[in-house]
Amino acid sequence: MRIFSLSLLAALASAASLPALASAELAKQHNCLSCHSVDKKVVGPSYKDIAAKYKGQSVEAALIDKIKHGSKGVYGPIPMPANANVPDADVKTLVKWILAQ
Repeated sequence: MRIFSLSLLAALASAASLPALASAELAKQHNCLSCHSVDKKVVGPSYKDIAAKYKGQSVEAALIDKIKHGSKGVYGPIPMPANANVPDADVKTLVKWILAQ
């Protein structure tokens, strides 16, 4: 006996991708996509490259700090500017999303 309809299953699958869509919107809203993209180097590294570099490491707090305060020399000579105006909750959401790439 089928309990779930196909439309309900589609809605559930769509809801599962909502956090990723919300995080992509946060990246756009806070101008992260001016220097980064999900899968290609722009000015800064791609989010997939960042996730690969830190795979299996507990770096969430360090990456939050790098976003809030900036960093230099990690991916070359171009520094990452500080983003102190981005709310802490948004930065945390973005870091989790980046590391999940």
